[in-house]
Amino acid sequence: MRINMLFIVAFSFLVSVRSLPMKPTLKYDSIFNFGDSLSDTGNFLISGDVDSPNIGRPPYGQTFFNRSTGRCSDGRLIIDFIAEASGLPYIPPYLQSARTNNSVDFKKGANFAVAGATANEISFFLKRGLSVTLLTNKTLDIQLDWFKKLKPSLCKTKPECEQYFRKSLFLVGEIGGNDYNYPLLAFRSFKHAMDLVPFVINKIMNVTSALIEEGAVTLMVPGNLPIGCSAVLLERFNDNSGWLYDSRNQCYKPLNNLAKLHNDKLKKGLAALREKYPHAKIMYADYYSSAMQFFNSPSKYGFTGSVLKACCGGGDGRYNAKPSVRCGEKGSTTCENPSTYANWDGIHLTEAAYRHIATGLISGRFTMPSYNNN
Repeated sequence: MRINMLFIVAFSFLVSVRSLPMKPTLKYDSIFNFGDSLSDTGNFLISGDVDSPNIGRPPYGQTFFNRSTGRCSDGRLIIDFIAEASGLPYIPPYLQSARTNNSVDFKKGANFAVAGATANEISFFLKRGLSVTLLTNKTLDIQLDWFKKLKPSLCKTKPECEQYFRKSLFLVGEIGGNDYNYPLLAFRSFKHAMDLVPFVINKIMNVTSALIEEGAVTLMVPGNLPIGCSAVLLERFNDNSGWLYDSRNQCYKPLNNLAKLHNDKLKKGLAALREKYPHAKIMYADYYSSAMQFFNSPSKYGFTGSVLKACCGGGDGRYNAKPSVRCGEKGSTTCENPSTYANWDGIHLTEAAYRHIATGLISGRFTMPSYNNN
């Protein structure tokens, strides 16, 4: 009985520690973020691109905010933990200004990320015979345009902008994952997705370069997550061929190979940008390796529920991620303790998983060069 009580106390302590804000360890005065649902803090919900999306209802946001905020998780995202570590408020979504008659103060940063966003526009896919339905048209180029429109309200002259952006962090992504997800979930082949990689990387490089030209000095460009461990994609590619699954974690190897190809090309592209802009600090954020820690050793990192099965979802599949029953919709179920799960709704991760990834970035272990700017 005493052993059980000690376990309960220890487990409760772990959960409570996971819910605490991160102590400020970084020295950024503002953060500007571009990307998709991995870092959207409300733009998609505000945009109205989809009527009454499920992310606007419980159980989204239940762990930390106690309400849905437009974040595609049960709580905070990587961008939120980075803001906490910088001693900054959570970065407001750019479209919030339209809702509040431009009363939002973006001096400490703005979030341009939109859930469902792609690096490339719809015409790019159609020209390649990929008839896909995008959830939003707010591509990376659109997000860049938003930043350019906002910039005059942040600084006026070139010296003023240089001074202001010297203490700013620009996060470009993660972005590009949806360029692969849309075709893959529409039952197109791996080859179709693989062929898109150079074009996705080129778009990310162009926008990163444009931001440096606009004054960005410190930039972090994340790679793709191990998508072969994503519940919704595991459900989509459910295969009885055991050799296709990694024996260490049961993730789907072909999908992870796609992610690794994207990441390898991205790192090479960033190396070229460092040569072109030697004054800029351009960091690669290794989301893949940071996340693989808990996919390979779940219990070591507190994921005693599951890392592959979605906490929130539905259907009869082993991953709780049938596309016909999405999280928050009728027929879906939510696990009792999301902090013991890595997968939240099948395609996005839980706050606990995002916190782990963010901790690895902030410590400098999973950024090249080191992310910690103390």
